[in-house]
Amino acid sequence: MSGDPVLSMLGLCKRAGKLKSGAFSVEEAVKGKKAYLVIVVCDASDRTKKTHRDMCAYYSVPLYEYGTRDTLSAAIGQTERVSAAVLDENFANELIKRLSKV
Repeated sequence: MSGDPVLSMLGLCKRAGKLKSGAFSVEEAVKGKKAYLVIVVCDASDRTKKTHRDMCAYYSVPLYEYGTRDTLSAAIGQTERVSAAVLDENFANELIKRLSKV
């Protein structure tokens, strides 16, 4: 995780209170129009990826696949997380820039 600009930014989002993680919280944030970006880990199940992809497409929220369950969980100080929603537009824009470089 150290040195990874995307995971570092996700950790900062979490500490700032601008990140929701876990399937239910992410779904709630997207459907409540509070999410500016959703990240799903690469090792999530195909069903989980499809569910998030469809939901984000419907609500016009950018979605990226990045990292693994272990790296995301460690970055945000939670266990067994496969998805995260960024609730701040500035954090989301910065993360999208960083994700585009990967």
